[in-house]
Amino acid sequence: MSSLPRDALTGAAIAAPPDGAAVLPRARGRRLAAALPYLQSLPLWLVMGVFLLIPILTIVAVSFWDDQEYALVPTFILDNYREVLTSRVTWTTYLSTLRYAAIVWAATLAIGFTVAYFLSFHVRSALWQMVLFQLCAIPFLTSNVIRMISWIPFLGRNGILNRTLMALGVTDHPLEFLLFSPFAVVLAFVHLYTLFMVVPIFNTMMRIERSLIEAARDAGAGPVAVLRHIVVPLSLPGIAIGTIFVVTLVMGDFVTVQMMSGGQSASVGLMMKNQISLLQYPVAAAQAVVLLATVLLMVWAILRVVDIRREL
Repeated sequence: MSSLPRDALTGAAIAAPPDGAAVLPRARGRRLAAALPYLQSLPLWLVMGVFLLIPILTIVAVSFWDDQEYALVPTFILDNYREVLTSRVTWTTYLSTLRYAAIVWAATLAIGFTVAYFLSFHVRSALWQMVLFQLCAIPFLTSNVIRMISWIPFLGRNGILNRTLMALGVTDHPLEFLLFSPFAVVLAFVHLYTLFMVVPIFNTMMRIERSLIEAARDAGAGPVAVLRHIVVPLSLPGIAIGTIFVVTLVMGDFVTVQMMSGGQSASVGLMMKNQISLLQYPVAAAQAVVLLATVLLMVWAILRVVDIRREL
């Protein structure tokens, strides 16, 4: 007996399609399924190409150009990189910027880890965790410049802090180092960028299984041992992400250094800003490329030490 399907009206047998006709739709469906992720990410790649890749390539191209008075000459020269890499001023400025980055990183890490640890392990209520976290974040809803300028009347020679210290008899003269100094720059940096360290560390700590900590305590581990062997290792991805944020922001900042140091300190970003104001665009572009390479090298070193894919 034939098992071919029959037409419902005529009763005639319907011939089965050839084997290749069934394979083609399946192959087409597999190709479409394989291409679907790329099609979905295409808008993102277009945005990144227009707003990230093309500007970076433009800066790299201009870094090899020459400038003659007020005109840019599209050519290929290495004089800009030679001027940047052989200048004593450049090396001194990079060391100063790296010093700022290291000090600010250490301070923000200490504050950020402490705040995140308190919110994660000492505040039991999820509602209060969110309330206290929002209190930490509210000041960051205002402009960086406004928050930075607010330190000037507080730290000035006749500011609130100096008057309070003299009224209490702590000092008999205003403290000059409080404003327009490296101390003021570091203080402003810490104030501006601490939240970028708190958020990823807090997010990582909230994912730590509390059963691990309870098991360690049942095994006789004290608070220091729990912190050293459980909390800190499991928080490393968040620390790495916060480090990337803070270091990259400090390396490229120039407004804070210019305003809080009173022109007495230098940074790579401020040096590029001055070069642009003098219409030295090729040299500034070469400086930007060197800074980008330096920051990418630092990020690569961080990612080699800590695997942040566990956080993502």
